[in-house]
Amino acid sequence: MSTPSQEQAPRYRLGDSTTFLSPIGLGTWQFSQGRGMIGKFWPSLSDDAVTDIVKRALQGGINWFDTAEAYGRGQSERALAHALGALEVPAEQALIATKWWPVLRSSQSLERSVQERRALLQERPITLYQIHQPYSRSPIAAQMAVMARLIDQGLIQHAGVSNFSAEQMAEAHRALKAHGYRLVSNQVRYNLLDRRVETNGVLETARNLGMSIIAYSPLAQGLLTGKFHFGSARPRGVRRWDPHFRAAYLHKTEPLLRSVQTIAEANQVTPAQVALNWLITTPGQCVLAIPGATSVEQASQNAAAMLWTLSASDRAALDRAAW
Repeated sequence: MSTPSQEQAPRYRLGDSTTFLSPIGLGTWQFSQGRGMIGKFWPSLSDDAVTDIVKRALQGGINWFDTAEAYGRGQSERALAHALGALEVPAEQALIATKWWPVLRSSQSLERSVQERRALLQERPITLYQIHQPYSRSPIAAQMAVMARLIDQGLIQHAGVSNFSAEQMAEAHRALKAHGYRLVSNQVRYNLLDRRVETNGVLETARNLGMSIIAYSPLAQGLLTGKFHFGSARPRGVRRWDPHFRAAYLHKTEPLLRSVQTIAEANQVTPAQVALNWLITTPGQCVLAIPGATSVEQASQNAAAMLWTLSASDRAALDRAAW
């Protein structure tokens, strides 16, 4: 498959490693195809739809995909691998990050699970393997010891975490470094409407340790597109009960969305692209974002957010409006 835009899109270093990723990746929770409780959050996509979305993301310059064991009990991994295989995409053009679900499980499960991840991914290399939550039955040091063994064995390339506090990510970094490796990332919720990582030490710790922040829910599940504030869209599925989609919260956040909309119009981009670019232009190139896509149009828009840059004044205006 030809991906001419791969060479044009920017690349950020993943943590303190030799791996370079597009600042926008494709989140694939939406590829769960309705399986499992978590998978039912999004409408089920056909294999053909998944393939089309993956193809468009690659054509837009995206070179990595984030999935997880918890997404449809592995169905997201399976669907992603099927799409990449159908498109005959070389492994080096489609790097894969996936995650182990640790709740009520020990580090022994972490070691066993990676074999299942590889099988579902059709033996495609795992560039980044992440601890999905800080709730394993094993201490962080034991989990990092397993991660080091997996790197030693060539089963994964890099280790990361997700939803870890500043203290937990620092502990994980120290534990993995004792085995000769560096923790490269912490995947956390981060967007214009949720900036807790800027005040709880997570972003500062990532910078100090040379780690990347991978921002999930970078569009606040669609709120930052403006379609719920100014369009006719109404929340579906689980989002119908989410207080962030109720009238009071929409009213509270409307001034920010108007700022986003004004900047989008001035730059001839979409509000979603403004919100994404705000993240990936964080000083230091330490933040990557993983918006999902349920259509080729969304995949195209997400990728195009890499191809322009907010001015300093626009960024300052967004900062003020968001706070």
